[in-house]
Amino acid sequence: MRPFSSLRRSKPINPELWAWTGFIAFVLVVLAIDLGVLNRKAHVVSIREALRFTAAVFVLALMFNALVYLMYENHWLGLGTHVDKLDGVMNDGRLAAVKFFTGYVIEVSLSADNVFVIAMIFQYLRVPAQYQHRVLFWGILGALVMRGAMILLGATLISRYHWILYLFGAFLVFTAWRMLVSKDDPENIGESPVIRWVRRFFPVTPTYHEQRFSIIQNGRRVLTPLAVALVLVETTDLVFAVDSIPAIFAITTDPFIVFTSNVFAILGLRSLYFALAGAIDKFRYLKVSLAAILGVVGIKMLVADLLKEYIGPNFNFYLLGLVALILGGGVVASIIAARRDERRDQGVLTD
Repeated sequence: MRPFSSLRRSKPINPELWAWTGFIAFVLVVLAIDLGVLNRKAHVVSIREALRFTAAVFVLALMFNALVYLMYENHWLGLGTHVDKLDGVMNDGRLAAVKFFTGYVIEVSLSADNVFVIAMIFQYLRVPAQYQHRVLFWGILGALVMRGAMILLGATLISRYHWILYLFGAFLVFTAWRMLVSKDDPENIGESPVIRWVRRFFPVTPTYHEQRFSIIQNGRRVLTPLAVALVLVETTDLVFAVDSIPAIFAITTDPFIVFTSNVFAILGLRSLYFALAGAIDKFRYLKVSLAAILGVVGIKMLVADLLKEYIGPNFNFYLLGLVALILGGGVVASIIAARRDERRDQGVLTD
């Protein structure tokens, strides 16, 4: 048994732990308000309601970004006292805020492609609109846990093996190419090995039972199609996390900035789905924009040292502007194309 004096000299708690604890507590409060207050009863989420929640999450992200500036500028709770492995500098308030917002914009952009796949899942399984929120809520909760674990693993690997950053960069460039050439087809979901695995090992009811994921039938517990939808959504996020986690590590290797920017993007994923689900077909060039963003981020990760040498320490700020320009260009091009098709169809009807 150690003497009392040795206990007094034990290693103090890392102050950054309080920052992590406070942020996780904040996220749990947001999720509790979402499920327990705003969406306590199953209902169809309107576009107006989705846009309100999306705007609220965006405002919270901006407010948190201001807090990031203060915490890193003043080194509160030990933040901003470690060298960023990506660019070899310690993040002051301005640099940390730029990196957080750049990461947040990139993660929200990549979430749009996730929305398209989720829409196809719901379409294939014919998930009733009033139960889709429940699937997305628990899917997002699982995504937070999975991404937290992947970020912790990625940060640990990068801290030990710097060459992994170049591997991530090459992977992002490859992912950008794959995104350009791949085709999304709702019928392919039925051939998913995940569905085959679930139906092989678990009995699944042919019909929905309100918002339940499982029921007792003939003395045994069986899954409902809503549980199958949840498994597919979780699997989809895991696949997309493999792309998005390296993307945020192309901005910074600071675990706190990486995690918090990811979490804010995920918190807005549910409302982003309901806001975009009815207009997915109109954003035909958005996928091209997302592929371009992944390519740019991957190349930036591969040549970060050269960018820092020739552009200077503000190259992260320029990257943010380029990402916003590519994303905005894709949205504007999609809207113009949709209006052109609409005018053409009206002309055909007039003739």
